[in-house]
Amino acid sequence: MQIRHSHIVLDACCVLNLCASENFIEILKSIPAQVVVTEIVRERELITLQRLGNEENEAALQFETAIAQGLLSIVDFESESEEDAFVNYAFELGDDGESATCAIAIQRGWAIATDDKKAISFSQEEAPHLQVLSTLEIIKGWSEVENLASTKLRSVLSAVRTKGRYKPHRNHPLLSWWENLMQ
Repeated sequence: MQIRHSHIVLDACCVLNLCASENFIEILKSIPAQVVVTEIVRERELITLQRLGNEENEAALQFETAIAQGLLSIVDFESESEEDAFVNYAFELGDDGESATCAIAIQRGWAIATDDKKAISFSQEEAPHLQVLSTLEIIKGWSEVENLASTKLRSVLSAVRTKGRYKPHRNHPLLSWWENLMQ
């Protein structure tokens, strides 16, 4: 996986899906850029991860471990223009996490990772020069770096589907890759 930016900002949906994979730390290590989440996403998603139940608490631990190991950084608004963009994007997107992710990524020229169709189209309209990645692109990139066996990859994707409640939309560029592995 090639990332054309120094940083990639993970939206909440990607955080949840990558944590659901049970390989969050390994996946982060394979990303060739600094991975960040916004303070708003951290505040809300860590709470969500902790509420998932005993089995899923491993996801919250991996999230916290990734931060402690420097694999995942937390960023917050650094300028008035970022805060203004956040407010404007919240009006458009209707979600604080996606709005903060887009505001910081667009203002700083960083890549975005999201699975939300509205956030994807919004980002592509606002900043067509920015790279927008999905959970599947990140997992596929990790699987190629690690040369994962198809059985391991199927297990990971199954966990993302079940625990993350994720399924790629019918126009996702990696839908056939997903379907072939999930058979």
